[in-house]
Amino acid sequence: MRVDRFDFELPAERIALRPVAPRDAARLLVVRPGAEPELEDRGVRDLPRLLAPGDVMVFNDTKVIPARLKGRRMREDGAGADVEVTLIERLDEARWLALAKPAKRLKAGDLVRFGGEGNLCFIDMLDATVEAREEGEVTLAFAFAGAYLDQAIAERGSVPLPPYIAGRRATDERDREDYQTVYARREGAVAAPTAGLHFTDRLLADIADAGLGSAFVTLHVGAGTFLPVKDDDTGSHRMHAEWGEVAPKTADTLNAARAAGGRIVAVGTTALRLLETAAAEGGEIRPFSGSTDIFIEPGYRFRAVDALVTNFHLPRSTLFMLVSAFSGLDTMKRAYAHAVARNYRFYSYGDACLLFPEGRAA
Repeated sequence: MRVDRFDFELPAERIALRPVAPRDAARLLVVRPGAEPELEDRGVRDLPRLLAPGDVMVFNDTKVIPARLKGRRMREDGAGADVEVTLIERLDEARWLALAKPAKRLKAGDLVRFGGEGNLCFIDMLDATVEAREEGEVTLAFAFAGAYLDQAIAERGSVPLPPYIAGRRATDERDREDYQTVYARREGAVAAPTAGLHFTDRLLADIADAGLGSAFVTLHVGAGTFLPVKDDDTGSHRMHAEWGEVAPKTADTLNAARAAGGRIVAVGTTALRLLETAAAEGGEIRPFSGSTDIFIEPGYRFRAVDALVTNFHLPRSTLFMLVSAFSGLDTMKRAYAHAVARNYRFYSYGDACLLFPEGRAA
């Protein structure tokens, strides 16, 4: 499909630079394709009443690491230069693939030094050697490994906010908490599963009290989620691979819920993509551990997910293509136009949608 079919107008003032407080005070646009009314303005706190007992909400429990590092290239000839890297994929205990800015300042063999004195006596400074560079990506081999490297990154790194926020204000300490779900557990993401940012302990308790189930999967979200689709046609686009896991017990829970008539409600496109990766042709969710680069666009047949909680996404992005596949392109264009007109807040720190699939009763 042509990428320009997924374009829409969005005034800059609709982009949220901070989340609402408390988190669950965000607005929620309910989208029921083909129903009357098709669009309904509600709030995130209404979720327990918008779903049914026996439904199971599936959350992504990945934890964002402070993956953005500022450093300086160090060469024997004294030709130093400031650089910034965003870690995007861990290759082993000591090596990371990273986006570098400006990448042209780096070449294989360069030493990059991040920070100075650390808080731990055995971490003086964090050095990394550039093993390879390909366009904007570099492979970094750090002088530390394992937990020592994790600690050094945590001390020196900052939250990798999306460009549409980071380009308009500086990252600060508030973002360390704001850009993390309350149930984050497994470190490894360099971008937050932003639909989950709306949930509080109170809302999770209300969900349980309403007879809804909760299940957790892990998909370590990569920086590729920020990248635009550069081609004119979606058929040429390739997704960045991300590591995920659906535990056997979780798969059993979800399959049992569906067999009993419950619906699987993915909280975020990351949870949806992982569940669809793990699903068999007939819809059974299988245990899964590994990488997924699934790309979902209109025409995709959903097998595992019956409803989706998600934020409002970028024009021409793979995420807007995904929600258009789920609820229909025309429906989602009407929904987004409605959201703009009603002053909904967009993107990572913005409001949310509850989407039901096209062609099925909500």
